[in-house]
Amino acid sequence: MSDTAERNEQAEPAEPEGHGQADPDQRRDELRKRRVAALRDARRVLARPGFTATLRERIALLDGAGEVYDLDEISDMYGNGVVAALEERTAALLGTEAAAFFPTGTMAQQVALRCWAGRTGNPAVALHGLGHPERHERNAFSRVSGLHPVRLTDAPRPPTADEVRGFGEPFGTLMLELPLREAGYLLPTWEELTDVVEAARERDAVVHFDGARLWECTTHFGRPLAEIAGLADSVYVSFYKSLDGYGGAALAGPRTLVEEAKAWRHRYGGQVFQQFPTALSALAGLERELPRLPSYVAHARVVAAALREGLAAAGLPWARVHPEVPHTHEFQVWLPCAPDAAEEAALEQAEETGAMLFSRPWDEGGPGLALTEVSVGGAGLEWTADDVRAAVADFAARLTA
Repeated sequence: MSDTAERNEQAEPAEPEGHGQADPDQRRDELRKRRVAALRDARRVLARPGFTATLRERIALLDGAGEVYDLDEISDMYGNGVVAALEERTAALLGTEAAAFFPTGTMAQQVALRCWAGRTGNPAVALHGLGHPERHERNAFSRVSGLHPVRLTDAPRPPTADEVRGFGEPFGTLMLELPLREAGYLLPTWEELTDVVEAARERDAVVHFDGARLWECTTHFGRPLAEIAGLADSVYVSFYKSLDGYGGAALAGPRTLVEEAKAWRHRYGGQVFQQFPTALSALAGLERELPRLPSYVAHARVVAAALREGLAAAGLPWARVHPEVPHTHEFQVWLPCAPDAAEEAALEQAEETGAMLFSRPWDEGGPGLALTEVSVGGAGLEWTADDVRAAVADFAARLTA
């Protein structure tokens, strides 16, 4: 599953010649439209992602923006003004010397790792085979930036210190995704993370955190953002994942690295003329959503436990909530059925009851297995464990009917 927003094509599905069913891409688009419509109409959801909102609703995100930045200041131009203020705020939160704003995380990380490759003299980047650059960026590291990604492991868990120490070829940078989304938003323990970082240091490698969702990690680690970020030489964070901003990302680290990164940002086309709406939405997210994330994580654990209990009571064999105790406010659910069957049951439940338990797409997790992700945000805080169990029972009845 990619992180791209839901598309809104309006064309009706056409039946391919010689076939009795619609093209798979058209089928996915129709399901996507139906899912977004159900999510918008549902009275109760566990999370309401920003991309499902109307333009009017998204613009309203900036209501009260004067509380986070002086709106009588001159607008930004090529990264000054409010953009520079966002960079300073991000660096302060992460405890780094400086930070640079980027329009996308893909660009931010390519630039960061390109800079580190120049400094270490080694273009090899050790990373997890399930990491975002390997799964969702069309080989950008090698095709655009001349980097050489090498996979420490493809196992659905964070890499270990032994894997870092025992890797069979040299690398200049170790890249760690925190949390590892494709494996279920998994995080190592604090001791495991510090051991992995130390193992990289033993190999004279620098450490970069792919921290798109680093904001969510403080509850699991039991440590503040600055202490977590302080383990790495550089950190990337997103302003729309977790924080509900319009977009954008930041690269944080030593001032000399950040200044070099800004030069490459210009070369990569990221020196955008004006970015004040995105920067203001990011500042609003840091002010409003960041303090609430621990409550989302805590309630995700209540929801996950109720889901497990409800699925067990429904008698579904091999149903799984993964991890059993979520590390962040997002996790996976696995069911013993075809993805289409789970998708239909979830949409039917939302459309008929107004309660949407599963709002994300269902993928094939293996033969006879369906996989989806669950996110618990502000809208989900009103769900009690009993509410979740009742919704699971209704969903399971539709699934097995």
